[in-house]
Amino acid sequence: MKVFVLYACILAFVVTAAFGSSGDRSTEFQNCVSTCYGDHCRPGATLPLDLRLTRWTCTDDCKYRCEHMLTERAVRLGEGIQQYYGKWPFYRLLGMQEPASVAFSLWNLWFHFQGARRISQRIPDKHPFKQYYLTWAYTSINAWVWSAVFHTRDLPRTEKLDYFSAALAILYALYYTVIRMTNLYRRGLEGASKPDGSVRSRVRLAWSALCIIVYLSHITYLSLLPRFNYQYNMAFNLILGVSHNVLWLLYSLPVPFLQRFPYAPKRHRPPFAYKAGIFVLLTTAATMLELFDFPPLGGILDAHSLWHLSTVPIIKFWYEFLIEDSQDEAWSPRPVQN
Repeated sequence: MKVFVLYACILAFVVTAAFGSSGDRSTEFQNCVSTCYGDHCRPGATLPLDLRLTRWTCTDDCKYRCEHMLTERAVRLGEGIQQYYGKWPFYRLLGMQEPASVAFSLWNLWFHFQGARRISQRIPDKHPFKQYYLTWAYTSINAWVWSAVFHTRDLPRTEKLDYFSAALAILYALYYTVIRMTNLYRRGLEGASKPDGSVRSRVRLAWSALCIIVYLSHITYLSLLPRFNYQYNMAFNLILGVSHNVLWLLYSLPVPFLQRFPYAPKRHRPPFAYKAGIFVLLTTAATMLELFDFPPLGGILDAHSLWHLSTVPIIKFWYEFLIEDSQDEAWSPRPVQN
């Protein structure tokens, strides 16, 4: 419950920022953009190549110029820095609106790529969760690709691709976690290649169908709305993320009702189980960065970009845990020492 309250606070904070900002609503800013447009956006005017490649328009460029002109003046006068269109004024680089977030998104992508390679190399092909973990790695890579694209240029289409890809990665993480914790997988290291016509198989199929329906309904709802529903989207992802973390937190604790492995009694709790709890604590702590929002340091680093940075070592830690968990002897029908 405490975890949910924390995420609910983050939800309220982020949603408040998403719906508008005092900077872009100010008369001074609007007059500046209007003047800039009249002076620079004449027929035949062209932007530098990097701005054209990243789909900046002359109006976008005027907004950028006015944001920074007013921000620099506010700093000189000791006034507070304003947000514009729900974002802090960042210095762009090669057309990228938020270069630090782009760089950190690509760094996350790289660690997921490395994680997928380690899973391919260190988990046996017949392990029942190898394909689940690889699929999650690929959905995460896709999510970070679109995160980098979105932070390069915040446009309606890139925004949706970023949010929809993130939701898919979070939902798939919950999907395989439920299968893992409720023993819906094919049993044993040889189970992934064996036919399974049991009740377990039918329940797994129903759970898979439910997740597909939920995801398609989610993106359809958000796509058909005249205005993107940020509050609903955030709540959807928070529910999925908190559910995922709660299940792994239970895995880490000495609870008597959870059977962690197919060939071990419920009392079997591997010595590395505590790492799942550390993962939950680390992800919660990293998410708290979103609570402490502040104007970007040097016009580059803000709380959101630092959040992206903080997830990099957590990703590496999680892949190592998944591999260690997959190599436990209780996945094979051999006696397990308790």
